[in-house]
Amino acid sequence: MSFSADDFIVSSDKSKLNVDVVYEFLTNSYWAAGRSREAVEKTINSSICFGIYNGNDQAGYARVLTDYITIAYIADVFVLEKFRGIGLGKKLIGSILSYPGLEGVKKWMLATNDAHGLYSQFGFKSLSRPEKYMELLHSNPA
Repeated sequence: MSFSADDFIVSSDKSKLNVDVVYEFLTNSYWAAGRSREAVEKTINSSICFGIYNGNDQAGYARVLTDYITIAYIADVFVLEKFRGIGLGKKLIGSILSYPGLEGVKKWMLATNDAHGLYSQFGFKSLSRPEKYMELLHSNPA
């Protein structure tokens, strides 16, 4: 079956999410390998979530952590392999950046190993002053 991005809609309605699809993908991803189902559900409950769908068939997911004014962090972005290559990543990120209430956020952030090309199309760049940023990492695999 052949699809185009026009065949898909993006929704922030959490009741539409197929948590099994989200969990299965994330727990096998390079950034969330081994994340527990309970942890996935907790991230869903505490974030603005976006699913991309063809009918009831979920093709991708992303979530945003934000205060709606100063900062928003995009996390856990994916498009299932069978739906890649038709522009769904662009559609998903475009929908997030224009989501009502988020369009005025001052600083958007994300981390990626391999999707720089996608995000740069929306104006994302490497940190201009990485020396200002710090992180605290815990060994908790969640």
